Amino acid sequence: MPWPWLLGALCLLILMALFRGPHREEPRSAAGPAGTNPTGSAEDEQFSAGWRARKFATTVPRASEPTAEEIVAGKVIQFGRSRREIVRSIARRTQKPIPAEVEEFFDAIESGDWERIHALGKWLGKRSGQYDYDGTPHWPELDPFWPAVLDAYGVAEQAHLWPAQKLLDYGNSILDSLRPGMVYVGGTDPGRWIPELLNETSGGDPHIIVTQNAFADSRYLEFMQTLYGERFSALTQEESKRAFDAYVADAQKRWEHDQQFPDEPKQLRPGEKVGMTDGKFQVTGQVSVMDINERLLRILMEKNPDLTFAIEQSFPFKSTYDAATPLGPIMELGVRDEQRALTAERATQTVDYWRAATEQLLSDANGPVLDEDLRKAHSKLAASHADLLLNRGYTAEAEQLLRFAAQIAPSSPEAVFNYTSLLVGQNRAADAIPIAESALRVDPGNRQFRDLLAELRRLRRN
Repeated sequence: MPWPWLLGALCLLILMALFRGPHREEPRSAAGPAGTNPTGSAEDEQFSAGWRARKFATTVPRASEPTAEEIVAGKVIQFGRSRREIVRSIARRTQKPIPAEVEEFFDAIESGDWERIHALGKWLGKRSGQYDYDGTPHWPELDPFWPAVLDAYGVAEQAHLWPAQKLLDYGNSILDSLRPGMVYVGGTDPGRWIPELLNETSGGDPHIIVTQNAFADSRYLEFMQTLYGERFSALTQEESKRAFDAYVADAQKRWEHDQQFPDEPKQLRPGEKVGMTDGKFQVTGQVSVMDINERLLRILMEKNPDLTFAIEQSFPFKSTYDAATPLGPIMELGVRDEQRALTAERATQTVDYWRAATEQLLSDANGPVLDEDLRKAHSKLAASHADLLLNRGYTAEAEQLLRFAAQIAPSSPEAVFNYTSLLVGQNRAADAIPIAESALRVDPGNRQFRDLLAELRRLRRN
C-alpha cells in the first residue's frame, strides 16, 4: 500500500493546485469599472492583437489566410457576443436589470483589451460570492448573470495565456475525440473553456459542455437550463438539495466514527472540513463541494440514459471509474459497450497514445514551446488516465503514463505525487527521488516538493 504521509500530502497539494483559477487567486490591485473607458464594438479582425499572450508581437502580418492569432481573436469576440446575448435574454425573462458593470465587461471582451477585461473580471469576481476575497460583500444583483460572465472571462483568459496555435491544437484534440452527440464535462480551466470556445464558434452541431466543478451552485443549474434545457434533462434545485443532504449524512457518519474510534483508520478524507459548530453539523471546503458535484454528475447521467458522457477531470470522480475508459486525451464515462470497455489491449493503446503525444509535445514541431504552467494541462490529462488505469489494476501501464506526465511537466502536482506514491508503495523510494528533484529544479520555492524530497531521502536511508 502507498505510504500514508505521501497520500495525504498528495491530496492536499492537488486540492491547492486544482482550485486556483482565474478568480481564485488573491486579488491584485486593479482599477474598478468606474475608471474604465469602453471603446465599443468593431469588426473582429481589428482586435486580434489584444488577444495575443504577452510573448507575441503586437502586430499581426496580413496574409491570404487568417493566422491562428486572428482565428482565436475572432472566436473570443464571437463567444463574448453569444454570452452577452444570453445575459440579455436572462434579463428579459427574469425582468431583472443588467448591472452596468456587466455591460462594461462585455464591452471589454468586444474590444479585446485584456487589461480591462482582467480588471473588470476581478472586480465582478470579488462580488460574485463564489470566491473568498477578504470579506468583499456578495452582490446578489449579479447572481443571474454571473455564470455567463465567468464563461466569457474564462475563454478570454485562456486565449490570453495560450499561444494561439497551441490553444487550437489542445481544444481540437479534445473535441475531435468526442463522438457526435456526446456530452462533455470539463474540469480544469483550459479543459473547460478552450473546448467550450471552439465548440461554440466552429460551426456544425455543437456538443453540450458542462463543468464538473459547479453542479452544486444553484446559479449554474439555472445557467445549464438556459443553455441546454431543450437538449437534455438538466439538474434541478431539488436534486441538488438531495445530493447535499446525502453527502452531509454520509460525512457526519464518518466524522462520528473518527470521534468515537480515534485509534482506527480515519474515515474522513484529507482536506474534508466537517464538524459541529454551535450544535449543528457543518460541511465546508472544496472536498465537500466536489463530493456533492460527483453525486450530481451521476444523477445527470442517470437522467439522460440515451446520452453518452466524456470528462476532463479537475478532481477525480472515482465512483465513475468502474465504467470509464480512455477516449483520446480524456475519458468516456458509463461505458456499456464491451468493444469500448477498458481492457488490457486498450490500456496498452493508451500508453502508445501518450508516448506519441509526449514526443510531439516535447519536440516543438508546431511552434513555440509551452511554458511549464501550460504544459501542466497536458500532463494532467496523462496523469488522469494513469489514475484510471491504476484504479482498474493496470499498474505497469499506469506507471508508464505517470512517467510521461512527469516528462511533459516535471512540476505537475498530479504527476509528481501520484508517481512517487506509486513507487514508494512498491518500496522504490530511490527511484522516486529523481522525480522530486526534477520538480524542485523547476519550482525551487515549492515547500511541498522540498518536504517530499526530504522524506524520500529518509526512506531510502532506512
